[in-house]
Amino acid sequence: MNFTLTPLHHEIDASVRRICADFSDDYWTECEENARFPEEFYAAMASSGWLGITMPEELGGAGLGVTEAAIMMHAVTASGGGYSAASALHINLFGPHSIVVHGTEQQKAEWLPPLIRGEQKACFGVTEPDAGLDTTSITTFANRVQGGYRVKGRKMWTSTGQVADKILLLTRTTSKLDSSRPTEGMTLFYTDLDRTKIEVRRIKKMGRNAVDSNAVFIDDLFIPDAHRIGEEGKGFNYILDSLNPERVLVGIESIGLARDALRRAADYARERVVFGRPIGQNQGIQHPLAECWTQIEAAYWMCLRAACLYDQGESCGAEANAAKFLSARAAFDTATRAVLTHGGMGYAREYQVERLFRESILPRIAPVTEQMILSFIAERVLDLPKSY
Repeated sequence: MNFTLTPLHHEIDASVRRICADFSDDYWTECEENARFPEEFYAAMASSGWLGITMPEELGGAGLGVTEAAIMMHAVTASGGGYSAASALHINLFGPHSIVVHGTEQQKAEWLPPLIRGEQKACFGVTEPDAGLDTTSITTFANRVQGGYRVKGRKMWTSTGQVADKILLLTRTTSKLDSSRPTEGMTLFYTDLDRTKIEVRRIKKMGRNAVDSNAVFIDDLFIPDAHRIGEEGKGFNYILDSLNPERVLVGIESIGLARDALRRAADYARERVVFGRPIGQNQGIQHPLAECWTQIEAAYWMCLRAACLYDQGESCGAEANAAKFLSARAAFDTATRAVLTHGGMGYAREYQVERLFRESILPRIAPVTEQMILSFIAERVLDLPKSY
């Protein structure tokens, strides 16, 4: 088994880092403090073609795999932007995959190129306030009418809803009680985010404020038949195509954040002199930082292992979930250690580690919790009885 990155992988990493270098700590602080979408960063990545890294070549994308997307996103978060940078791009890499796999040729030709060019932004409407991780219990309903559907319901934690032009929307078209299986009866749409029928209400939150999260209220939204992806009632199966890539990307984005936090902590430990010596000379500082490095490396290669399996068409559910679990823990532990290494200055915004610390809790709870991951592995890998 070859664990060496290819020349293409190194080229992706270097090219993305060159773009990111134009966006300073001050830029990300300004976006964070003003809760402003990083339009300039998004435009720079779009103009260089990175928004289409996993999209079909015939539509203007690069036609590359999840492995290459993971290397790209690792470079993004490792370069200072953290999850504010990653989340500005994230949905382009995993969200439209259902369209790529299950959309018609006409749908792909119409919907994907504007995303690749950065001319449109999309949001992902799946999670609901009363369903959470139990996606089969969503209640947003699409009623059949002449020429399409009328939709009413609520979505929660919908990222980029404030700036999005389109929404990838999962609804029920048959109630859970009337479906033969809980996963049946859900239908997936990609349609205009019509703000006369959809209210997008921003949620005030701890971190990653440059990219909005929202409560979404949908009232009598008409969606034409042409905006349905695949067959009616099969939507849950279609979003599964996106889940493992999403786990991998969230994981490796966490690792990039962790590397940035570790770099900042090590730099400070070399420069900060107390009692006549740099604090980095003390093993009480050295050893925790070195332990963080070991966690980061282990999680990084687990992410690439899962990505490689996915790209080869092999089963990777356990590996993708494990990668996300390990990476989120590594990011949180490293960001926490970075703040502690800075001491009192770790609490100051000037040194950025408090921003990374606030963002590092996010991958521990989204898009799937640690407890759900452990239950999945216990059941699917260890053959233990289902616990819920």
